[in-house]
Amino acid sequence: MITMPEASAKQDNTVNEANNDNNSPSISQDHVVRKRIISKSVLGLISLFMLVPILIVLLSWTQPVADIWTHMRQYVLPQVLKNTVILLLMVTLISGVIGTALAWVTSMYRFPGQRFFAWALMLPLAMPAYVLAFVTVGIVDFSGPLQTALREFGFTTAIPSVRNVWGAGLVLSLAFYPYVYLLARQAFLSQGRRAIEAGQMLGLSRSKVFFRLALPQALPWVIGGLLLASMETLADFGAVSVFNVDTFTTAIYKAWFGFFSLTTAAQLAALLIGVVFIVVLFEQYWQAKRGNTITQGSSKRFEASKPAKWGMALLCILVFLIAFLIPFLQLLYWTTLNFQQDFDARYIDFVTNSLMIASMTTIFIAFLAIIIAWVKRQYPDKSTKLMTTLANLGYVVPGTVLAVGIFIPIAWLDNQLIAFGITSAQFLSGSVIVMLLALSTRFMTVSFQPVDRQLQRLTVNQEAAAKLLSDSPYQRWRQVMLPVLSPGVLTGLLMGFVEVMKEMPITLMTRRQGWDTLAVRVFEMTSEGMWGRAALPSLLIVLVGLIPVWILLRQSDKQS
Repeated sequence: MITMPEASAKQDNTVNEANNDNNSPSISQDHVVRKRIISKSVLGLISLFMLVPILIVLLSWTQPVADIWTHMRQYVLPQVLKNTVILLLMVTLISGVIGTALAWVTSMYRFPGQRFFAWALMLPLAMPAYVLAFVTVGIVDFSGPLQTALREFGFTTAIPSVRNVWGAGLVLSLAFYPYVYLLARQAFLSQGRRAIEAGQMLGLSRSKVFFRLALPQALPWVIGGLLLASMETLADFGAVSVFNVDTFTTAIYKAWFGFFSLTTAAQLAALLIGVVFIVVLFEQYWQAKRGNTITQGSSKRFEASKPAKWGMALLCILVFLIAFLIPFLQLLYWTTLNFQQDFDARYIDFVTNSLMIASMTTIFIAFLAIIIAWVKRQYPDKSTKLMTTLANLGYVVPGTVLAVGIFIPIAWLDNQLIAFGITSAQFLSGSVIVMLLALSTRFMTVSFQPVDRQLQRLTVNQEAAAKLLSDSPYQRWRQVMLPVLSPGVLTGLLMGFVEVMKEMPITLMTRRQGWDTLAVRVFEMTSEGMWGRAALPSLLIVLVGLIPVWILLRQSDKQS
């Protein structure tokens, strides 16, 4: 989740406390204290709920499984660590170069299609990495359309196989470059013409201005985007599975469903948490370097030579084609070919299950987000900030880790219910409840960020006016608070819905047998190499994701 700049609420803190504690004579001091204790207790419970899966995973190290770990250390971990390092380096380098270059040209220059590409280059966010992965493999494979066309034109030399760590790194870079692009473009727009004009006064060329002035100033944003892309790389499961590349996420899955050792899976998950938290610490550091505010620079664009303009347009076209348009058109083609034989009554269940779990999760986390954001605003002290951070920690934790962390206590609870004779069989494990808890933990911050940003728009005067209008908290919320919050809540619902629809490992690892979603269907088909039959559920996921992404991008474009 990209943390966008927020308006500071420090100026509201003193006034809010005064309004809460002094401006309502009818409310006793005891009532104010009770309200504070209850509010912070609720926030604490939510934070604890979000932390439980992580704590369970970390505590798994108290249960050694020597035999399995001997095998893992000898045959699994060395390759996992090697692949992880290669993927991180590739994604950092390629997504950094692509994202920064595209951000610079779309923010600083005018060229054919500049306004279109400014938002179109963010569309790969609607396409899950695992979809881009299997489409790429399907196109580039020996029997795919690319090599088939080359053979028809007389080219007999086969293209090297992409089913390796290098192919996975390239695809993940194309899938995650928008994180760098979004933040870098934001930074370049804030600079406006100032950096280049200052450099030109010093006699520097525009290329030197970029490397010596503009890029160093934007570096905290660029690094922030790279770290977000790195976290997504560490969390990826579907794409690396398509390329048959062993990483921590696939090792966790194999330990659970291959070795049938949940403890080993949990211990691998604990190692992955350690790696992720190192990345998080770097991200927090560079986020502090970025600061919380951005000054909007000049909206004027620079003119370039005609060949340079077409070069910029060609760069944008090439990335847009490879990262989104060609895979999307290939999905449409495969869907058309396989629709009649593939579409059956099961798809109603796939769609229904996907929509149900996505709707339940987004409504639940939106409700929690409103509570967290409100408590944070009312009591902006260090303990509240800490609990708020902990409540949103799940987003940086990979889905495979959360699946393990949620499943272990649920399975223990099922066993206790059976032991006490309350139930005769496990009914919590594999239920929708498990998926709901894991998905809520994973995507809590997706709803919280827009709700919190929107709540910061609520001024002290508006709060005071609401208290004058009515003594009823319900009336104040209905008439003042909810209208202010509604844009942020809507954004949170849309973003959460898309994220849950795209999510694969949590649903795959926690569902009961036969309870499939569109993402699970994609995994099953791609595991068998049936790219064409994986196209229909993938296309549905992408189409569902495009609707809110389009709305959000248009809103962002209007605001900028």
